[in-house]
Amino acid sequence: MSAARNEDTLDPAVAERLKRDPAGLVAAVVQQYDTLEVLMLGWMDDEALRRTLTEGRVTFWSRSRQEYWRKGDTSGHVQAVHSVHLDCDGDALLVRVDQTGAACHTGSRTCFDERDLHAEKAV
Repeated sequence: MSAARNEDTLDPAVAERLKRDPAGLVAAVVQQYDTLEVLMLGWMDDEALRRTLTEGRVTFWSRSRQEYWRKGDTSGHVQAVHSVHLDCDGDALLVRVDQTGAACHTGSRTCFDERDLHAEKAV
């Protein structure tokens, strides 16, 4: 996926492929590019995706604060973008990053902690 550099809006070819929820958002799964460790899930609208594609750092839309936020601006735990992929349905993004420090606001490396929900194993 690519976006024109220095544009004020998301590339229309990218925008038309997105299937947004009623709030105009798409789920963005963030993954460490080299280990493939799943780090977190965030939400992006067109502007957050445009910023992510053109600035080299991940930008999200905060559903609770109703504002944009860029991972690492306050904590220093930066997510440097390596690649961004759209899934086959257009309703989710996979953002591969080089994570500096913790990805989770709790200070953990990943937002997916050790609390196993004990799903039944397939036989």
